[in-house]
Amino acid sequence: MIFELEKCTVRQWRPSDAESIAKHANNRKIWLNLRDAFPHPYNLEDAHAFIKMAMNRQPETFFCIEVQGEAAGGIGFSLRSDVERVSAEIGYWLGEEFWGLGIMTEALRTVTTYALTAHALTRVYALPYSYNTASARVLEKAGFALEGRLRKSVIKNGQVVDQFMYAFVAENNSSFPSL
Repeated sequence: MIFELEKCTVRQWRPSDAESIAKHANNRKIWLNLRDAFPHPYNLEDAHAFIKMAMNRQPETFFCIEVQGEAAGGIGFSLRSDVERVSAEIGYWLGEEFWGLGIMTEALRTVTTYALTAHALTRVYALPYSYNTASARVLEKAGFALEGRLRKSVIKNGQVVDQFMYAFVAENNSSFPSL
């Protein structure tokens, strides 16, 4: 899957992305907004391990965000199973130098549409930490709706914090975000 967009390209991961990803991902500000599975500090070995895992994932659900010819971030979704098999959780990150340019909103709209159509989903959701107002804004601009607050639901950086529940629910194909 490759999407050539106005501000970025969303594509499969490549082994050659490791150096760029290690450079952009080794940022405490990024780590503070992601799950603890995302290491900090983030080094070249971490990048190689992640890319290998992403490339071997079936079905393919983790993608590179390329900006100006370099791997600048990542976006992916986790398909749910059993009674939640019509849903997927989406997550993303972008190198700090690319924040505030509309890149993530564009990538999020595109990957949300892809997830819904390619996997016959009705719902894609995200759980940003309540202090991550930039991510909440990206979700809103991409057409996601705030559904609620999960009080004291996670621990990050030694602090118990709330999460927001944002979702894009497709009632029918005409409600998908446009590519």
